[in-house]
Amino acid sequence: MTRAWRSGKARGRLGLLFGLVLAIAAAGLAAAGEREPVVVDPNSGLAISGIDPVAYFTDKNPVFGRPALELSLDGTIWRFRNEGNRAAFAAHPEVYRPRFGGYDPTAIARDRSVAGNPLIWAIVEERLYLFYSDETRRAFLADPQGFDDRATRKWPVVARTAGR
Repeated sequence: MTRAWRSGKARGRLGLLFGLVLAIAAAGLAAAGEREPVVVDPNSGLAISGIDPVAYFTDKNPVFGRPALELSLDGTIWRFRNEGNRAAFAAHPEVYRPRFGGYDPTAIARDRSVAGNPLIWAIVEERLYLFYSDETRRAFLADPQGFDDRATRKWPVVARTAGR
Protein backbone atom coordinates (compact mmCIF):
# COMPACT_ATOMS: atom_id res chain seq x y z
CA MET A 1 0.00 0.00 0.00
CA THR A 2 1.30 3.43 -0.83
CA ARG A 3 1.02 6.38 1.47
CA ALA A 4 -1.10 8.33 -1.07
CA TRP A 5 -3.54 5.44 -1.38
CA ARG A 6 -3.97 5.18 2.40
CA SER A 7 -4.56 8.90 2.84
CA GLY A 8 -7.00 8.91 -0.09
CA LYS A 9 -8.83 5.92 1.40
CA ALA A 10 -8.98 7.61 4.80
CA ARG A 11 -10.30 10.81 3.22
CA GLY A 12 -12.91 8.82 1.33
CA ARG A 13 -14.08 7.06 4.50
CA LEU A 14 -14.22 10.32 6.42
CA GLY A 15 -16.23 11.97 3.63
CA LEU A 16 -18.60 9.00 3.52
CA LEU A 17 -19.08 9.09 7.29
CA PHE A 18 -19.72 12.84 7.26
CA GLY A 19 -22.23 12.50 4.41
CA LEU A 20 -24.00 9.67 6.23
CA VAL A 21 -24.33 11.71 9.44
CA LEU A 22 -25.77 14.67 7.51
CA ALA A 23 -28.20 12.43 5.62
CA ILE A 24 -29.45 10.83 8.83
CA ALA A 25 -29.97 14.21 10.48
CA ALA A 26 -31.79 15.59 7.43
CA ALA A 27 -33.91 12.46 7.10
CA GLY A 28 -34.86 12.67 10.77
CA LEU A 29 -36.15 16.21 10.40
CA ALA A 30 -37.87 15.46 7.09
CA ALA A 31 -39.51 12.32 8.43
CA ALA A 32 -40.80 14.23 11.40
CA GLY A 33 -42.21 16.84 9.01
CA GLU A 34 -40.41 19.54 10.93
CA ARG A 35 -38.83 22.69 9.64
CA GLU A 36 -36.32 24.75 11.53
CA PRO A 37 -38.05 26.95 14.09
CA VAL A 38 -37.54 30.69 13.81
CA VAL A 39 -37.77 33.27 16.58
CA VAL A 40 -41.08 35.03 16.02
CA ASP A 41 -42.34 38.02 17.99
CA PRO A 42 -45.41 36.76 19.90
CA ASN A 43 -47.19 40.12 19.57
CA SER A 44 -46.60 40.87 15.89
CA GLY A 45 -46.02 37.40 14.47
CA LEU A 46 -42.93 38.68 12.65
CA ALA A 47 -39.58 36.92 12.39
CA ILE A 48 -36.88 38.58 14.47
CA SER A 49 -39.30 41.32 15.60
CA GLY A 50 -39.67 42.73 12.08
CA ILE A 51 -36.00 43.56 11.64
CA ASP A 52 -34.67 43.18 8.10
CA PRO A 53 -32.22 40.23 8.22
CA VAL A 54 -30.30 41.49 5.18
CA ALA A 55 -29.66 44.86 6.84
CA TYR A 56 -27.27 43.26 9.34
CA PHE A 57 -25.01 42.51 6.36
CA THR A 58 -25.57 45.62 4.22
CA ASP A 59 -25.99 48.32 6.88
CA LYS A 60 -23.97 46.59 9.62
CA ASN A 61 -26.92 47.38 11.90
CA PRO A 62 -30.38 46.04 12.68
CA VAL A 63 -32.97 48.06 10.74
CA PHE A 64 -36.72 47.56 10.97
CA GLY A 65 -38.41 46.42 7.80
CA ARG A 66 -41.54 48.00 6.33
CA PRO A 67 -45.00 46.43 6.39
CA ALA A 68 -45.30 46.95 2.63
CA LEU A 69 -42.18 44.83 2.08
CA GLU A 70 -43.01 41.49 3.66
CA LEU A 71 -42.16 38.00 2.49
CA SER A 72 -43.63 34.78 3.83
CA LEU A 73 -41.23 31.84 3.88
CA ASP A 74 -42.18 28.47 5.38
CA GLY A 75 -45.02 30.10 7.30
CA THR A 76 -42.82 32.84 8.78
CA ILE A 77 -43.24 36.51 7.89
CA TRP A 78 -40.06 38.52 7.30
CA ARG A 79 -39.89 42.28 6.74
CA PHE A 80 -37.39 44.26 4.68
CA ARG A 81 -36.41 47.90 4.41
CA ASN A 82 -36.19 47.89 0.60
CA GLU A 83 -36.97 45.79 -2.48
CA GLY A 84 -33.32 44.84 -2.98
CA ASN A 85 -33.05 43.31 0.47
CA ARG A 86 -36.29 41.39 0.00
CA ALA A 87 -35.07 40.07 -3.37
CA ALA A 88 -31.69 39.06 -1.90
CA PHE A 89 -33.39 37.18 0.94
CA ALA A 90 -35.89 35.50 -1.41
CA ALA A 91 -33.03 34.29 -3.61
CA HIS A 92 -30.80 33.09 -0.73
CA PRO A 93 -32.62 32.80 2.60
CA GLU A 94 -30.01 30.34 3.84
CA VAL A 95 -27.43 33.15 3.70
CA TYR A 96 -29.44 35.80 5.53
CA ARG A 97 -31.58 33.87 8.00
CA PRO A 98 -30.15 33.98 11.50
CA ARG A 99 -28.27 30.80 12.34
CA PHE A 100 -30.38 28.41 14.44
CA GLY A 101 -33.49 30.40 13.51
CA GLY A 102 -32.43 33.26 15.78
CA TYR A 103 -32.07 31.15 18.92
CA ASP A 104 -28.97 31.86 21.00
CA PRO A 105 -26.19 29.39 20.05
CA THR A 106 -24.69 29.48 23.55
CA ALA A 107 -27.98 28.27 25.02
CA ILE A 108 -28.35 25.61 22.31
CA ALA A 109 -24.82 24.39 23.11
CA ARG A 110 -26.12 23.92 26.68
CA ASP A 111 -29.20 21.96 25.52
CA ARG A 112 -31.67 24.85 25.84
CA SER A 113 -33.63 26.99 23.40
CA VAL A 114 -33.59 30.67 24.30
CA ALA A 115 -34.73 33.26 21.79
CA GLY A 116 -32.03 35.66 20.74
CA ASN A 117 -32.58 39.39 20.93
CA PRO A 118 -32.31 40.89 17.43
CA LEU A 119 -30.51 43.91 18.93
CA ILE A 120 -27.71 41.70 20.33
CA TRP A 121 -26.02 40.11 17.36
CA ALA A 122 -22.81 39.21 15.55
CA ILE A 123 -21.82 38.13 12.08
CA VAL A 124 -19.17 35.42 12.13
CA GLU A 125 -17.97 33.58 9.03
CA GLU A 126 -20.70 35.34 7.01
CA ARG A 127 -23.46 33.98 9.28
CA LEU A 128 -25.79 36.01 11.49
CA TYR A 129 -26.14 34.98 15.13
CA LEU A 130 -28.56 36.45 17.69
CA PHE A 131 -27.97 36.33 21.46
CA TYR A 132 -30.17 36.80 24.51
CA SER A 133 -27.61 38.87 26.41
CA ASP A 134 -24.36 40.75 25.97
CA GLU A 135 -22.76 38.14 28.21
CA THR A 136 -23.70 35.23 25.93
CA ARG A 137 -22.53 37.22 22.91
CA ARG A 138 -19.12 37.79 24.54
CA ALA A 139 -18.86 34.07 25.47
CA PHE A 140 -19.68 33.06 21.90
CA LEU A 141 -17.19 35.50 20.37
CA ALA A 142 -14.43 34.09 22.61
CA ASP A 143 -14.89 30.70 20.90
CA PRO A 144 -17.27 30.99 17.94
CA GLN A 145 -16.22 27.74 16.26
CA GLY A 146 -16.52 25.76 19.48
CA PHE A 147 -19.97 27.10 20.30
CA ASP A 148 -21.19 26.70 16.73
CA ASP A 149 -19.96 23.10 16.59
CA ARG A 150 -21.65 22.19 19.90
CA ALA A 151 -24.86 24.01 18.95
CA THR A 152 -24.90 22.33 15.53
CA ARG A 153 -24.65 18.88 17.15
CA LYS A 154 -27.39 19.65 19.67
CA TRP A 155 -29.74 21.69 17.46
CA PRO A 156 -31.74 18.79 15.97
CA VAL A 157 -32.87 17.78 19.48
CA VAL A 158 -33.18 21.30 20.92
CA ALA A 159 -35.11 22.51 17.86
CA ARG A 160 -37.94 20.10 18.66
CA THR A 161 -38.84 22.12 21.75
CA ALA A 162 -37.77 25.59 20.56
CA GLY A 163 -40.48 28.20 20.81
CA ARG A 164 -42.75 26.09 22.99
